[in-house]
Amino acid sequence: MDFIMVPLVVSIVALGIYKLFELFARRKERMALIEKLGEKIDTSMFENKFSFPKFKTGGSMFGTLKIASLLLGVGLGLLVGFFISQYYLADKGNQPYYYSETYSVVYGACTLLFGGLGLLIAFVIELKHAPKE
Repeated sequence: MDFIMVPLVVSIVALGIYKLFELFARRKERMALIEKLGEKIDTSMFENKFSFPKFKTGGSMFGTLKIASLLLGVGLGLLVGFFISQYYLADKGNQPYYYSETYSVVYGACTLLFGGLGLLIAFVIELKHAPKE
């Protein structure tokens, strides 16, 4: 699993740094807008005009299904990878070096394959149950 950990950690760190810079940049933009509009806005304009936003049900209705299907697929992929590595690639004496690399390939391939399959199943379920417009 070393082949997936290094890019994963690097991408998480890069995403965190990017989001931190974006947070500060957006804060400065918002403060500039508030200062610009502060002089022109009269509070009597907003009396009894605030209400809760109305969310459409189509976009985020299946988010939990997608996440659950992905995690189930990844878990099933790791389990299948474990069984493949135990029963078909078991240690039988002196093995060449490339057999140890096969374990990593089997785990990675099974995880990605079953994770993608889980997302595909979630997509099919979403198509069946999506509200028709």
